[in-house]
Amino acid sequence: MAITDILSAKDIESALSSCQADDSFNYKSFFSTVGLSSKSPDQIKKVFGILDQDKSGFIEEEELQLFLKNFSSTARALTSAETKAFLAAGDTDGDGKIGVEEFQSLVKA
Repeated sequence: MAITDILSAKDIESALSSCQADDSFNYKSFFSTVGLSSKSPDQIKKVFGILDQDKSGFIEEEELQLFLKNFSSTARALTSAETKAFLAAGDTDGDGKIGVEEFQSLVKA
């Protein structure tokens, strides 16, 4: 499954262009602009499955750093500060990774 099966290419392009500069990524505005925050829990779960590159059932810090590249291969990697802030916002149980329920809560925040 491609991410464009769930999200429009136009919305993805718009969301990525809003965070091209280092340290400009904001997960709340990104999820809103890309259209993910208005998707159903099942659709959000499918996007989580795409982001979970190693299929571990979690999105770890290394996967978060490459978060934007899941939307476009030409997108930049997140900075260390952006990655840590994103992980801190999503990791509600403190295990150092984001599970599907945590991701769904993060998207709807």
